[in-house]
Amino acid sequence: MGHFIMDFLSEKKQFTPPEGLGTKFAVHEVTRFIVDCLMAAGASREVAAAHAEVMVAADVRGHYSHGLQRIDLYVTELRHGVTDGRVTPTIVRESASSALVDGNNGFGSVVGNFCMDLAIEKAWKTGIACVCAKGSNHYGIAGWYSIRAAKQGLIGFSFTNAFPGVLGTRAKKAAFGTNPIAVAAPGKNNHNFELDMATSVVASGKVEVAHLKEESIPLGWLMDENGKLTSDPSGITGDAILMPLGGTEEHSGYKGTGLGMMVEILCGILSGGDYAHNIRDWKTFNRPANLSHCFIAINPALYAPGFEDRMSDLMDSCRSMEPADPSKPVLVAGDPERAHSKVVMDEGGITYHPNQAKQCWQTAKLLSVAPMTPCVRKGQASVYKVWTKKSEVQGCKQDKKHCVQYLFLLKVEPSH
Repeated sequence: MGHFIMDFLSEKKQFTPPEGLGTKFAVHEVTRFIVDCLMAAGASREVAAAHAEVMVAADVRGHYSHGLQRIDLYVTELRHGVTDGRVTPTIVRESASSALVDGNNGFGSVVGNFCMDLAIEKAWKTGIACVCAKGSNHYGIAGWYSIRAAKQGLIGFSFTNAFPGVLGTRAKKAAFGTNPIAVAAPGKNNHNFELDMATSVVASGKVEVAHLKEESIPLGWLMDENGKLTSDPSGITGDAILMPLGGTEEHSGYKGTGLGMMVEILCGILSGGDYAHNIRDWKTFNRPANLSHCFIAINPALYAPGFEDRMSDLMDSCRSMEPADPSKPVLVAGDPERAHSKVVMDEGGITYHPNQAKQCWQTAKLLSVAPMTPCVRKGQASVYKVWTKKSEVQGCKQDKKHCVQYLFLLKVEPSH
């Protein structure tokens, strides 16, 4: 069926973005845009809203590789029928503390939320639960699901496999996907430990973002088609391969390869979905991705009392260590994301690179949806006033009643 993602990008080029699009957009406006795009491509409103929530959370937390950056991928999958934007997952088999779920080729976020919620429910009853899923698709940031458990006082784990794009140690080609590991553990006052890491040296999306920004990448992230390390991110759209966590064998890259295989065991092998070399290339949509995930929830209350106190003490002891560079304080997993989220809240919107804003404008034109309207001042603008402005300026046909229903679905308070 061809390289449809490249076809989509080529289609977009017929539209020339205007100057001065703006780079800062309110969270609710980004959410609206994503929902509109996914619905225009064939997703139901409920599925689009669920997936938009995960995508926006990625950008709010500073993981730009998994937010708006991915909209073209999801739209392409929907338009070419390799992802079903209207289905819900089903349980294939289960026990008191485990379950196997079939995602029915639905959106990864819908599958992920369903599975982690099921693991949480079972963990409250049995102390620990593991839920695996097959027949799924890209589910966004892995940390979204582990944090979902931590918010309820549980330790959460989230894993997913992905298309092979990471070099196997001593091999000439890719062995596994970026196969991320996410762990979240509850601390006091909702200051949790929140680890979300790829088992490659860097997530593929970060290389794509560098390519979008027309920036070079550190030597050691990517190996080109000739087997040479490269600082040119454009290779990620071709035959270049990511390095495993650690890099070369001399720098312990075999550990990254081993962790990638561990994730593959918990996901593709355990669930019976596709795994490693069996997963289709991300650029060719000739069949469903059939990705697999694994979710684990542990109730710390069934072990030694005072878990959250000890967790917070551990994190604080790390933060209080004298830094090697006084300008860079010691942090723990989750601190950078909390800091970025606060900036977004204080500034009243998410700031994107100008090239990202232009690409989103082109996507909007191609799908005949309203482009994003940037923030006009510091602070959160009225959601309905922004919508009304769209109706006046861009001919949006949505009325006020529909707008209020739309905001209700997204759990947003409509303005007066």
